[in-house]
Amino acid sequence: MSIVVQKDNLSDGAIIELLKSHLEQMYLHSPPESVHALKPDKLIDPTITFWSARVNGVLAGCGALKEVSPVLGEIKSMKTSQGFLRMGIARAVLKAILGEAQKRKYREVKLETGSSKHFAPAIALYQQYGFEPCRPFANYSEDPHSLFFTKKL
Repeated sequence: MSIVVQKDNLSDGAIIELLKSHLEQMYLHSPPESVHALKPDKLIDPTITFWSARVNGVLAGCGALKEVSPVLGEIKSMKTSQGFLRMGIARAVLKAILGEAQKRKYREVKLETGSSKHFAPAIALYQQYGFEPCRPFANYSEDPHSLFFTKKL
């Protein structure tokens, strides 16, 4: 299986549809005030760069990097399509995002994810890549349904 990860301008609508289903799932696992996934109307933003992962032209997953400041990036919208779970899609997208963060000379990359067991695979992946727990950042606040991670670059 060959995974092709590349920057994506969202023009074909596939990522938007994947993230709509992602948002629906987040509301199943977290109360509304604890859902921090990007809503479709917030996806087009000059501070956010998206990547798509495709297998044989089919969208397998996505992820995004938001510039919080010239030295800090935030990983957003990490999602793997249901039919491609546990195939290395998220790992491939995360590698691409971290590579871009290094090119941009960020000193640090942070992220927010859920705290329930549903998020355990994502948390394990982030920890494998050296992310460590941290305090809330940017516009986030303490929330029992959220975990925050950071990685120094």
